[in-house]
Amino acid sequence: MTTSEVRWPRPAGPLQLRPPTNADIDQVLTWRGQPQVTKWLLHTTVDPIAFRRVWLDAVADPLDHSVVADLDGVAVATGSLEVRDGMGQADGDAWRVSEGVLGYTVDPSHSGRGYATEIARALLDVAFTELRLHRVTAGCFAGNIASWKVMEKLGMRREQHGIRDSWHARLGWVDGYTYAILRDEWPTG
Repeated sequence: MTTSEVRWPRPAGPLQLRPPTNADIDQVLTWRGQPQVTKWLLHTTVDPIAFRRVWLDAVADPLDHSVVADLDGVAVATGSLEVRDGMGQADGDAWRVSEGVLGYTVDPSHSGRGYATEIARALLDVAFTELRLHRVTAGCFAGNIASWKVMEKLGMRREQHGIRDSWHARLGWVDGYTYAILRDEWPTG
């Protein structure tokens, strides 16, 4: 299934998820580089031109389901679902593109309202009910308690605790977590 075959916009609690526009990227760039946001991201600096290109290119990529979360006309968060081959799969294999990688980021002025959970839930539903993926993973720094609580709330299991396996631009080597869930574990899978 391609991006164009996934139905957008779609609700995520009080939010509407949809592919990004230039105006959305302008809004996201107002908060994406704030220290409260970059504290738990791999990329702590933002090149606005590159950021815009990556997000707008995703709209046409059938394996990238990156979205903005719109609340009354304001982009208050982003979500991503990157589709890829699972480990050990080769071209022509009947089970290709069976895995998704989930991500989300919320404007700090809108954090603490459950938006990350709503975005992740909606993207997991896309992954399992529309794209029929076998598995979805997500990762975070171990110190990002809010992020791993979202994953656990949605039924994802912690499959890996990497000891100082993740490089953080400000903190150096820190522990990282990887979470996953299978389609047959998802309520509508």
